[in-house]
Amino acid sequence: MLKRLAVALSLMSLSVAPAFAHLNPDEHGSLLAGVSHPLFGMDHILAMVAVGLWAALLGGRALWLVPAAFVATMAVGFAAAIAGAPLPFVEPVILASVVVIGLLAAIALKVPAWAGMLVVGVFAFFHGHAHGGELGSAGALSFGIGFALSTALLHATGVGLGLGIGRAFGGDTGRLVTRIAGAATALGGLWLALGA
Repeated sequence: MLKRLAVALSLMSLSVAPAFAHLNPDEHGSLLAGVSHPLFGMDHILAMVAVGLWAALLGGRALWLVPAAFVATMAVGFAAAIAGAPLPFVEPVILASVVVIGLLAAIALKVPAWAGMLVVGVFAFFHGHAHGGELGSAGALSFGIGFALSTALLHATGVGLGLGIGRAFGGDTGRLVTRIAGAATALGGLWLALGA
């Protein structure tokens, strides 16, 4: 039992390890700058992994619909920022997304797929707007594709963790460990909010 818990926690720590700083699009290209962007902020990493954990707990079609809704709505928020549409409270809502989605995974709130899509979509709009606001000299299309790919991979990491933990521990124990991972994500969000 303890060995399985250690493996699960090790996998979780790898999934949220800080990656590399924002890449300069002039040196590395807009696509790679976009890929690096979500990996630079712990708030983005934790939120994306939490979406995957919650989707894994929801199961069924939500397994892919909830992360897909996040990526699609994030693209809309990105486009709104590029168009110059103002959006208040971007950073506080991003921090709230980590806590809320982490808590949804922690309590394993069962909702229909469409409701999960709606919840993550609201937060995704703010994440996308933040990416658009930090576009800089990068080409919008390449940058957008890059951070969408990176976000999808972080979601897949969360889903993989949720499903992997479930298989490693089985049944109720697996769900409990996945819920603990969600709670850890929410605590990470609180830590970021209080430290910011």
